[in-house]
Amino acid sequence: MNSKSIKIDDTSGAATELGYIFTFLLGVLLLSVFSIWTWDIETATRDRWNEQAIQMNLDDIAAAIERADEASRLGDIEYSESVWWRATEADENLLSLQLTNNSLILIDNGGSLDTEVFVSGTGSGAHSGTVELSGAQMIWVVHKDGITSIEVDRPQ
Repeated sequence: MNSKSIKIDDTSGAATELGYIFTFLLGVLLLSVFSIWTWDIETATRDRWNEQAIQMNLDDIAAAIERADEASRLGDIEYSESVWWRATEADENLLSLQLTNNSLILIDNGGSLDTEVFVSGTGSGAHSGTVELSGAQMIWVVHKDGITSIEVDRPQ
C-alpha cells in the first residue's frame, strides 16, 4: 500500500502562483503604458493636422484677397471669389475671421488657435470684414465700391 504524506513546509506552489500574478501585473502595466503612448501620438497627430488645415484655409483666403487687390488696381470693377473652408477638428462655433488692411486674423475664443496671415494691402481700396465660421463652408472674398471684404453670404 502506498502512503502519501502532506508536507506542510512546501512553498513551491505558492511561489509559482506569485510568479503568475506578478507576470500578469507586469503585462497590465506594459499594456497601459503602450495605450497611453499611442493615445498621445494620435492626439498630437490630430492636433498637427488640424493646425495644418487651418493654415491652408487661411493661405487660400489670403491668396484670394491678393487676387481681389490685383483686380481692384485695374479700375472701377467688382470682383468676387469663393474659397472652400476645409473641415477641421476645431470648434468652429468659437472661430472668427477678421480682415484688416494688412492681415487676415483667425480669432479662437476658446483655445490656442489664434493666428495671423499677412496680406500685402496693395489694392486700390481698404480691407474690412469679420466672419463667424460657425457652419460656414465657403468664404467669399469680394471687392466692391473700393472695399475688399470677406463674407459668408454669396454676393448679389
